[in-house]
Amino acid sequence: MKVNVLAFGIAKDIFGSSCIEVELSSAATVESLRAVLEEQHPRLKQLTSYMVAVNDEYAEAGETIEQRDEVAIIPPVSGG
Repeated sequence: MKVNVLAFGIAKDIFGSSCIEVELSSAATVESLRAVLEEQHPRLKQLTSYMVAVNDEYAEAGETIEQRDEVAIIPPVSGG
């Protein structure tokens, strides 16, 4: 299945776009999405941490992803 992934902050620079399409298996999880993204975009592994949000909520590694879900990559944020 193909899933659209939104990118914010440095993730947008790493992907070269604010939205990319990723091919996943039909039984995809957040963990498998991260593996595919890190394989396709190795610089993503250099981030100290990043969160995955599914349908506007932070998602755990084992959460499943459906084709119609809105998925976003949220890099670490610093502030002052």
